[in-house]
Amino acid sequence: MASYKYQRYIACSNSDEFDKDHQPGQAAPYSGIYLCVCCGRETAINHGELLPPQHHHEHAPGQGAIRWRLIVYASHQPD
Repeated sequence: MASYKYQRYIACSNSDEFDKDHQPGQAAPYSGIYLCVCCGRETAINHGELLPPQHHHEHAPGQGAIRWRLIVYASHQPD
């Protein structure tokens, strides 16, 4: 689970972008932290880089295929 210390650096968002699943090997639509929705593994990646591939890590039987979901968006613009 992603963690943080200072709440002032994190803003809550209701964007639908946080509800979309992305396939392994797909270009990341945003920089940030992505979560495998089946097993909880996290990865940090920059916009346009490829999300980890299907063989990046193994799932236990019954967990399903790897699917990545944006959980923390990293803005490159100062407030």
